[in-house]
Amino acid sequence: MIRTLLTAACSLVLAAGLHAEDAKEVTLKPDNANPLAYDAASKTFTVKAGQKVKITLENKATIPQPHNLLICKPGSLQKVGAAANAMLTDPQALAKDYIPESPEVLHHTKLVQPGQTAVLEFTAPAEAGDYVYLCTFPGHWMLMNGTMKVEK
Repeated sequence: MIRTLLTAACSLVLAAGLHAEDAKEVTLKPDNANPLAYDAASKTFTVKAGQKVKITLENKATIPQPHNLLICKPGSLQKVGAAANAMLTDPQALAKDYIPESPEVLHHTKLVQPGQTAVLEFTAPAEAGDYVYLCTFPGHWMLMNGTMKVEK
């Protein structure tokens, strides 16, 4: 009986450890030379379909600007960007963290103030493709975007 319980406990611990190792951890941050864009290392990353993803958005740019992070469907950069631009006329835009209401938006953080970080955890989509990510604070999305490549 004890041997069975120990075996089961060890199996659970090993499975949890392997599962944690399978997670993809990524850090995104603004570029110091152009704080309205991601740094070169943050422009693209690759995950496996269905993989756990943990993205840390570090807002440590030399020019203090708030940023958010939206993970969106493939090919939706222009559509989500246009929706973000339209929020400039919304008096509640700041309270909404400049996150447009759109079915294209899969995951997002709130606005991250200068010197702060935010963590976004999710499971990568099951469908392979180039998923766009961007900051939708006014004027940022055109330069501050990148690609999360999801592979089978």
